[in-house]
Amino acid sequence: MYFQQFYLESLGHASYFIGSEETGEALVLDVRRDVDLYFETSLQQGMQIKYAADTHQHNDYMTGICELPERGNIQLIGSARADLGYPVREMGDGDRLEMGEILFEVLQTPGHTPEHISFLVTDRARGEDPVLLLSGGSLLVDDVGRPDLLGSPEEVQRHAQDLCQTLKNKILPLPDHVQVYPTHVAGSLCGGNIGSRLSTTIGYERRMNQLLASLTSEDEFAKQCLDLSELPAVPSYWPRMRKANKQGPPLLGVLADPPPLTVSAFKQWQQAGAIVLDCRSPEAFASHIPGSINVGLGSSFTIWAGSVLPPDVPLLLVLERSQDLWDVCWQLIRIGYDLPQGWLAGGMKAWRTAAAEIEQLTLWTVQVLRDQIERDQDLFVLDVRQRQEWKRGHLASATQITGADLPQRLEEVPRDRPIAVVCGSGYRASVAASLLLHHGWTKVVNVLGGMSAWKKAGYEVTRS
Repeated sequence: MYFQQFYLESLGHASYFIGSEETGEALVLDVRRDVDLYFETSLQQGMQIKYAADTHQHNDYMTGICELPERGNIQLIGSARADLGYPVREMGDGDRLEMGEILFEVLQTPGHTPEHISFLVTDRARGEDPVLLLSGGSLLVDDVGRPDLLGSPEEVQRHAQDLCQTLKNKILPLPDHVQVYPTHVAGSLCGGNIGSRLSTTIGYERRMNQLLASLTSEDEFAKQCLDLSELPAVPSYWPRMRKANKQGPPLLGVLADPPPLTVSAFKQWQQAGAIVLDCRSPEAFASHIPGSINVGLGSSFTIWAGSVLPPDVPLLLVLERSQDLWDVCWQLIRIGYDLPQGWLAGGMKAWRTAAAEIEQLTLWTVQVLRDQIERDQDLFVLDVRQRQEWKRGHLASATQITGADLPQRLEEVPRDRPIAVVCGSGYRASVAASLLLHHGWTKVVNVLGGMSAWKKAGYEVTRS
């Protein structure tokens, strides 16, 4: 059996390629939207992709599963409980798929989503015992898939109870040696405290996963895995992802390079309503095109771009380097955005030398923030970190609105007071500060270093 995991840090997503060395057939699981890497792997291994499946209809990214049949005779597999808008071979609890020496057994594992399935894999070239579990969003590393993403409070409670039964009756009875490969891994918001490793074992999780200790009581398990103080805020783009994944995302076709734009053409697009997405670092964004939104290209780019950018508005890019163009484009495509209309040729140097207008975002160190808190009683400190970060220590005078919630709660931020935005390091604060400036706030600063620097400096924090 050939096995390969593909890790996408920006989404905390893992997908899988499993191939039979006996027949040359392969299956791809939880497919990301840029599917070329699966075909490159099949070519390198001398295998042919024959099957593809998603463990569930994802909330956090747009699937690439519908792209695959366009590239070959590939059968798509889906949960028998899923109501999908594209043709699949429906499989339910106990159903099996054989590829030479490899046996896949479907386990119906609801909880994270109602239709969720996992795949128990046996490599019969090594023996008749299962060797690994492709667990999707059920059992994660040091965590479990959050059950609070769909439905009413009553339905969410039922999902948590379903997840309890899934873990207790389907997954934990498996032998200790079975390796567990989840779809949601480090960096994903589909769990509250996902561990940094990219795989685990049944035995390790049985012994070390604190959430599993409460499985004896459905109510206690539900209480723990639905504790909002431990769960990250849900980004606004997630509901769009699940809807598109149920229907079947539109096919990408041939993607053309977004064109480089002169300053004049760039201005015309912006005046016509396009949003400028500045992908430079927070420090570089201190001088920027008026109205632009800053999401620095990095490991968290996808989540924050999806949190603050509306879905149906043309985008223009400001890049640190022209070589970053397709990295940015694919990260946007993976969460359902269209290709940008273009990017600023020559970057900010071209903008400055064209004598075009520039807006400033003030940057403070934590030392300046402390002095300003003491001097200016009117200062509004906005903390945009996650709830679990807030619990571990925050400024006594701060108000918390997570970055994911901010677009829906903008009016809770006063317009007539100076605003100092704080996060863990300054990255999310720059996203939030740029969003406020984009929507008309004027007295906004970004605190570089954030709470990490505040604590390092030994300044006082409050815990709640």
